[in-house]
Amino acid sequence: MIQNSIFNQLPPVTKNLIIVNVIVWAAMAIFPQEIGVMVNRFCGLHYFQANDFLATQFVSYQFVHAGFTHLFFNMFSLLMFGTVIETVFGAKRFITYYLICGIGAGIMQQLAWYADIQMILQENINRISSVTGESSGVILTQLLQDSNYHYLINSLLTVGASGAVYGILLAFGMFFPNRPIFIMFIPYPIKAKWLIIGYAILELWLGLGNTSDGIAHFAHLGGMIFGFLLILYWRKTGIIRKNDSYF
Repeated sequence: MIQNSIFNQLPPVTKNLIIVNVIVWAAMAIFPQEIGVMVNRFCGLHYFQANDFLATQFVSYQFVHAGFTHLFFNMFSLLMFGTVIETVFGAKRFITYYLICGIGAGIMQQLAWYADIQMILQENINRISSVTGESSGVILTQLLQDSNYHYLINSLLTVGASGAVYGILLAFGMFFPNRPIFIMFIPYPIKAKWLIIGYAILELWLGLGNTSDGIAHFAHLGGMIFGFLLILYWRKTGIIRKNDSYF
């Protein structure tokens, strides 16, 4: 019975990604102080100027989740769509695609953080300059040395497989654009291509809206953008046949 279970019939990369993510989450949940703090510090993606930043975090952050709900929705999406895309790509190409989408999401999140920090710095420069009359260069130097600035850049952290999962959703929409998908609370199916386009527009709108929901919307977009570019590259080089994609 175990050998014939649905989980054991999953393609290998999708199955092992789910296993690793669940193990990491379980370890963090059971030992929040002993393991959870350490994993967040060394494996979560920090801002590139933060004290705890490591280049390896562009990969490791994809296997860390903020809680069960975060884990569940990412793994459910990976289960539903990753199995199909792994079948299309093959195991080696699928794990390459997955990791690159996740790395791309991390890069996009770094750019979003950088833009936010520059905006905050400029607002403070304008405010202080209007009061003291000091030059922007002098004020900027003072701000960069301020403890509040260092607290800000060291507090930025993102975790999760969402960027990679959004890349998989993008691939599904490209390879199966007319496949009907049922969404919770919506009684009618939506074609995959319209769902993916809708997701992209929503993430862009939410990201530009500076919402304080704690969700890395630009990371989601980054996963989709890098996935799209990688598929185009593979199609151009003949790794994927032109007729295999529809956008």
